[in-house]
Amino acid sequence: MKPSEEQIKEIASWREDLVKQIEKHTKAIEILEKRLLVLNSILKESSFTKASFLDDPKPSENKITKENKSIPITSGNDGKVIANAFVTPEQVEIILENNIGIAADIPPFKSFFIDRIIGEMKRKDSEDADKGKIEKDSIINYIINKNGPNIREIIIKNYKEKERVKEIINTAGWSFTRMLENIQK
Repeated sequence: MKPSEEQIKEIASWREDLVKQIEKHTKAIEILEKRLLVLNSILKESSFTKASFLDDPKPSENKITKENKSIPITSGNDGKVIANAFVTPEQVEIILENNIGIAADIPPFKSFFIDRIIGEMKRKDSEDADKGKIEKDSIINYIINKNGPNIREIIIKNYKEKERVKEIINTAGWSFTRMLENIQK
């Protein structure tokens, strides 16, 4: 049975609609891909210290330069390396050793390290932002990257002060040690 002329016109109309939708979605995908490239570029720039900054023989007193080596974070009990901290002027990145499996829900990670230590720094920064001393986008913040339930790395951005880096690294070591003790109980 051959389609009627009216059916052919309707099928041709459907085809036109499909072609238009494909063009529309293709353009939308191209726009999304361009946005993704821009975001990736921004993330890449914020993740690394520029070589020109590292070559500066007199870094600012308020900033910590990226070290070629890590700062080991050790267990208070046996001195075993639990994690390593990498410090750049923009962030502190704490990466747990591969053989260390600590879930984020084990105390005192959230209650002490996140809520009390980082939370207090964030509260102070928020007050300073409200008073106009600092920009809102320079308030300290953090990202916890996990492998399943286990913490893989903690990235703390906008730490601002050298003293904060010391406090972050020291309290991370203390927290991780207590967390490992809690796992063994």
